[in-house]
Amino acid sequence: MTSVFFSYSHADEGLRNQLEKCLSMLKHQGAIDTWHDRRILAGDELGGSISAAIESADLILLLVSPDFLASKYCYDVEMGRALQRHEAGEARVMPIILRPCDWEVSPLAKLLAAPRDGKPVTKWPDPDEAFQDIVSAIRKALPKQQNAPARKPTAADLMQFPVAKALPRSSNLRLSKQFTESDRDRFLQQTFEYIADFFEGSLAELSARNEGIETTFKRVDANRFTAVVYRDGKARARCKIGLGGMMGTGIYYASNDQAPDNTMNDGLSVVDDDQGLYLNPLMGPARFG
Repeated sequence: MTSVFFSYSHADEGLRNQLEKCLSMLKHQGAIDTWHDRRILAGDELGGSISAAIESADLILLLVSPDFLASKYCYDVEMGRALQRHEAGEARVMPIILRPCDWEVSPLAKLLAAPRDGKPVTKWPDPDEAFQDIVSAIRKALPKQQNAPARKPTAADLMQFPVAKALPRSSNLRLSKQFTESDRDRFLQQTFEYIADFFEGSLAELSARNEGIETTFKRVDANRFTAVVYRDGKARARCKIGLGGMMGTGIYYASNDQAPDNTMNDGLSVVDDDQGLYLNPLMGPARFG
């Protein structure tokens, strides 16, 4: 079984969780086990636990983003030791590009990155496709015997395992959560960045796949972007999307890329229940989360 170590910034924990979820089949097949710092128990020494995990890992995944490169611990300590073990032939290092960043001028540039062509996960129109590309790259990097199809269990195999008795329990074990203004602001900013990346990636793919279609995507600043779709040179759709504006704290949409910041056709605001944060449209009852 191959031991896999995740080196990542906590700012990218959501993307790390999604990647680990996509590795489930490799876990079910007994091909890998995974470790990251959330496995550390209360009372354990942080640095020692991480160092021991890096030293014992067979495959080290560096989840690269602006936050990863900015982290002295991720960049100097974890990545530095990982590359030493890689160069010594003691482990394999695989850069996983999560978000656009300046990784191509770092020591990682000499390694083949995933997803394909080093295209950041957040720039793919469908992030699931990006994660599947990463899983395929990891599977190919495993020793051949670990890539063999899992043997189907026989009736004799199944008889060896006693059936566990299901104990009665409550069907509602969820505890209520409290969300701060910081949680709301972070959720809103991350959602806006995802929407911007989704527009940029989808527009690029739309023009690449369809003759006569041109698109433009423009980041006006950190909080606003515009998009236009042309067909045979004629504009067919325009929009402007931004943070704040007349909404204060929310995401607004205008059906004109030249619309003033104080105009909008619809918007999204952050709401919550006792379990999670969601987005509510101003013009309808739907909820997105």
